[in-house]
Amino acid sequence: MRHLTTATAATLALLAASCTTAPPKPAYLVYVTNEGSGDMSVIDPGKPEAVATIPLGKRPRGIQASGGFIYVALSGSPSAPPGVDESTLPAADKSADGIGVVDLKQGKTVKKLFGGSDPEQFAISKDGKLMYVANEDAAGASIIQLEDGKVLATVETGEEPEGVTISPDGRFVYVTSEDDGTVAIIDTAAGKLAKTIKVGARPRSVAFLPDGSRAFVTNENGANLTIIDAVKQEAAGSIDTGEGTKPMGTAMSSDGKTLFVSTGRGKKVLAVDTASGKISAAVEAGQRPWGIALSPDGKLLFSANGPSNDVSVIDTATMTVVRKVKVGERPWGVLVLAQ
Repeated sequence: MRHLTTATAATLALLAASCTTAPPKPAYLVYVTNEGSGDMSVIDPGKPEAVATIPLGKRPRGIQASGGFIYVALSGSPSAPPGVDESTLPAADKSADGIGVVDLKQGKTVKKLFGGSDPEQFAISKDGKLMYVANEDAAGASIIQLEDGKVLATVETGEEPEGVTISPDGRFVYVTSEDDGTVAIIDTAAGKLAKTIKVGARPRSVAFLPDGSRAFVTNENGANLTIIDAVKQEAAGSIDTGEGTKPMGTAMSSDGKTLFVSTGRGKKVLAVDTASGKISAAVEAGQRPWGIALSPDGKLLFSANGPSNDVSVIDTATMTVVRKVKVGERPWGVLVLAQ
């Protein structure tokens, strides 16, 4: 029998070890809420398809993360897109309302917190203690203690509140009101309404510059963005996004130089130069792009395209779609988390 030399044996051992080594862990994962199928798709950006699906509940939309958990707004209210006669819709299932809590280690939904009536979007304080939730059918925002789901206060915001964003310094929460065309500003220390600012038609979301000096509000039915002087807390101009656009979701670059805006039925994602207020680039992303989010390095942007049940992966340097990933039914929100 032929004996292996020490060198050959060592080489074979290394080869065997390499064959059993787990594939490298991705730098980040992309989580997408699917409003129609009631679940969440998990995307490894290095692969062409979703790597996991996590059941959530009815109509998952807004999505945020804190302390090893992903939180998702769930709603038992029937979907009522523009033009639908709401009197013909079925009654709301209020038992389905809440904030689903997904344990990242377990990869599953572990509980549901009370989130007020018909929660849509929300924001979590930097210390992870409080959640500010837009209650779409209740014209208000609930301030909720994250630990136990206790409602500490409810603040009137205007009809059909939607976008919820905390200022970089954590002092204020901006909540858009679709029906009233306003942004309600909540003082986080007092837990009360500080001011209401008139913006454009059907405001959807808010994005701040990293230094907190300005905020940008997407106005879906106005085809524009309202610029807010966040120091004076007043409107300070607007940016036209073009005929046929329906500005919806936002994602701000880490350096604050570029604001990315999804345009819904306008099909495009825009890149806006925040210094000049001009659109620097645009790409047709897909059918009704809504939720968008940037990779940690800012090189890729992910856009949830509801009607086509997919997510576009956009190269931000060239503003081109490099691929599309199939997900669940009617993808809505996007969250990117470093691993």
